[in-house]
Amino acid sequence: MATLIPSNLFKSYDVRGIYPSELNEDLAYRIGRTLVAKFDMKHIVVGRDMRPSGKSLSDAFARGASEQGADVTDIGLVSTDALYFAVGKYGFDGGVMITASHNPAQYNGMKFTREQAIAISLEGGLAEIRDAINTGELPSPSARIGSITQRDVLAEFAAHCLSFIDPQNVRPFKIAIDAGNGMAGLTVNPVFDQLPCEIVPLFFDLDGTFPNHPASPIEPENMVALQRAVVENKCDFGVAFDGDADRMFIVTENGGLVGGDMVTALVGINTLKRLPGSKILYNLICSRCVPEAIERAGGIPVRSRVGHSIIKKVMRDENIPFGGEHSGHFYFRDNWFADSGMIALMQCLELFSTANKPISAIIAEIDTRFRSGEINSHVSDIPATLQRLKETYHDALIDELDGITIQYPTWWMNIRASNTEPLIRLNVEGDTKALMEHHRDEALQLIRT
Repeated sequence: MATLIPSNLFKSYDVRGIYPSELNEDLAYRIGRTLVAKFDMKHIVVGRDMRPSGKSLSDAFARGASEQGADVTDIGLVSTDALYFAVGKYGFDGGVMITASHNPAQYNGMKFTREQAIAISLEGGLAEIRDAINTGELPSPSARIGSITQRDVLAEFAAHCLSFIDPQNVRPFKIAIDAGNGMAGLTVNPVFDQLPCEIVPLFFDLDGTFPNHPASPIEPENMVALQRAVVENKCDFGVAFDGDADRMFIVTENGGLVGGDMVTALVGINTLKRLPGSKILYNLICSRCVPEAIERAGGIPVRSRVGHSIIKKVMRDENIPFGGEHSGHFYFRDNWFADSGMIALMQCLELFSTANKPISAIIAEIDTRFRSGEINSHVSDIPATLQRLKETYHDALIDELDGITIQYPTWWMNIRASNTEPLIRLNVEGDTKALMEHHRDEALQLIRT
């Protein structure tokens, strides 16, 4: 009998849905069987985050994968970047992380990689797995049942993160860290136990019901507790991780929020100290300040479309040591081109330690412009809306690398259509706040009328 998978369950880069109505143990088992058969995986690793449904979904996936003939290594509760580490470090044919990242508590999901932590996207095989399951026919059973074993990787993952810096360079900072009841509550201590820093922990208890705030630090309202803790405890700075701890955001000593694009600039600068003259990738939503900072540090900025599968491919093709996104994803060549919030934090720690000035002063030197943040608008006719914007700003420098980017000497905007909804996403930056606000409001009027 066919299994009807909800149309929106398989996303561009992962599987994500409400448990158990959309994603459940039966489907996890079928995905395990089908994934192993599709990619002929002999050895696969599975990890999970702290959501209540994670253990049963992980067990079901492992059972399906092993019944299809793969030997499964279960690394238990880990961050997503620790799962990527395990795939690359130990030479697995692939890996699956059971997580819904920053989504609310009722969700769970899966992130998939092939060998060398290469992400599996919808175009790269997920659509075929979805369609095969929807036929109701599982692959032919394997004559051999694979094994399921357990392994602890956290100590070796911590050592890997620390290998990106010289720990002896790190000053004894006082740092507030908000784990959001997510996986950073487990991964932070193995790293910082080997550093001279004092940690002020917030919400380190693993709790997939998120009793304090959603584990989505890109929303300013979820950063309030961290901002307060930094100021009240007189910390040098603060750090927030998302639910599966692959993204990381920074707060200055006075509670100021630091965007993911500025962290991209910071890590890029630190990377160039070790690898002078290297290419550094940034996505096109990042501030103009980012390529400028890379050039000042002697690097070659490479502008990219948004999205991790796109960015990882460009980095592999051009052998780029580091790339970052405004959304808090940071990618490292020596991490199998996968993203890691913890490695990015280590790089920032090293840069801050050598700067000998407050974090706010370091940021002020590179962050000189004003940004709107991403603003979503529902529209009925996306192509017509984009055409209207191009005609209105016909005298601008316009490119269509990802959506439409409209550039003038003192301000710019990018407008992208959502892949899954009738939405347009607007980002505007100006050399002054007044410029940004004027053109933001102007663009929104064009989009929404």
